[in-house]
Amino acid sequence: QVQLVESGGGLVQTGGSLRLSCAASGRTFSNAAMGWFRQAPGKEREFVAAISWSGGTTYYADLVKGRFTISRDNAKNTMYLQMNSLNAEDAAVYYCAGRLYGRVSPRTERSEYDYWGQGTRVTVSS
Repeated sequence: QVQLVESGGGLVQTGGSLRLSCAASGRTFSNAAMGWFRQAPGKEREFVAAISWSGGTTYYADLVKGRFTISRDNAKNTMYLQMNSLNAEDAAVYYCAGRLYGRVSPRTERSEYDYWGQGTRVTVSS
């Protein structure tokens, strides 16, 4: 059974940093693109960042560009999201997502992802 497990969320002050991890099990994701999404209370789940199977191509939402960095370690079957300069608008539950086997290109649409983690909460205090 495929599982994606996020970790690294927590409470951080405005301007601070966090590093999220997404550990995959049950199958390798080295041959598939992956992504991060987030959902704040009362809002739709939105795209944050995505990365190709090799890590050579990345996409970012405009709101996080220049502050967040997505990366992956295929040997560890793990994806990361380094988040810097956090502000109140970044507070949300962050979800990692994986595409089907062989779908190596990153996508920004939720519908393009077939595997989802349970989420990790990020809280930003002023």
